[in-house]
Amino acid sequence: MKIRTAQQEDLRQLLDIYNYEVEHGVATLDLRPKTMEEWERWFAAHNVENHPLIVAERDGSVAGYASLSSYREKEAYRTTVELSVYVAPDCRHCGVATALMEEILRMAREDASIHMVVSVITAGNEASSRLHEKFGFTFCGTIPEVGMKFGRYLDIDNYWLGV
Repeated sequence: MKIRTAQQEDLRQLLDIYNYEVEHGVATLDLRPKTMEEWERWFAAHNVENHPLIVAERDGSVAGYASLSSYREKEAYRTTVELSVYVAPDCRHCGVATALMEEILRMAREDASIHMVVSVITAGNEASSRLHEKFGFTFCGTIPEVGMKFGRYLDIDNYWLGV
């Protein structure tokens, strides 16, 4: 497995990984698949300033990705980034998420403009919670019934890591 910076030619695979979760899971609370145009705008906001986007490549295909994005649009939050990690369905339980987390957090620690990394995890996603705790994230609370997907209300768990 190779961890590298995401490239423009990865866009279709990144979009497919994300949209699978939109349609089949609750790791994202988006309700409709993203279009390529939307995804191009998302991509353009990464690999600039303190917002890296990396991929795990296995056998020539993107197995997953991790990104650090703006936490909120207000300027005072500029030293806080939000972590996202998504893994292709056929690559789960193969160490992809761990490898991505190791690298994206190394990058965060080396970037003097980043003070805090936060993650918002849909409650009940035990694998993601364990992964974050393994890397030293601290659980800091649940917001109950904040989202509605697949006909049910969902809670979100908040995690933070100072770097």
